[in-house]
Amino acid sequence: MRELTTVATVLEEGSWLFTVRDQYGDCEEAILVPCEDSVEHDSTGSRTPADNDVEAWINRCTHQDQRFDTGDGVPMREGQLICPRHGSMFDACSGYCDNGEAADTTLPSVEISIGDDGTIRLTDDELSFVGEGGIDDNDTEDEGGPTSTSHISF
Repeated sequence: MRELTTVATVLEEGSWLFTVRDQYGDCEEAILVPCEDSVEHDSTGSRTPADNDVEAWINRCTHQDQRFDTGDGVPMREGQLICPRHGSMFDACSGYCDNGEAADTTLPSVEISIGDDGTIRLTDDELSFVGEGGIDDNDTEDEGGPTSTSHISF
């Protein structure tokens, strides 16, 4: 288990981007997002966690691999992640999309746990933590080759 961040940080920032490496050595970006059902507003209007519920997803739309968080946070509205390319909307709690180009698909999940103190930990046996931020923010080239997945050759 690897400590990532806290529920309070995810609620304050709206999302949290990090990089993981899969069992094949490939890097992926992942995001932490609050479930709309788990967010309440206190008397000052500030967001507070109701059940410390945060979900983790791979940072890409299921239709054409468009990244949700490109460095400025995940675009969200009414508890749904919005694909910046085609506007498909995914439920932040289930990852399911029922509209647009990505209809009837579900985002790949990342297993996490949340401690009583609000600390979020990566518990996915198939992924290891590389660093906070996106792939470009982490020096992954020196750790196993270029990050490009292009199959074009000259």
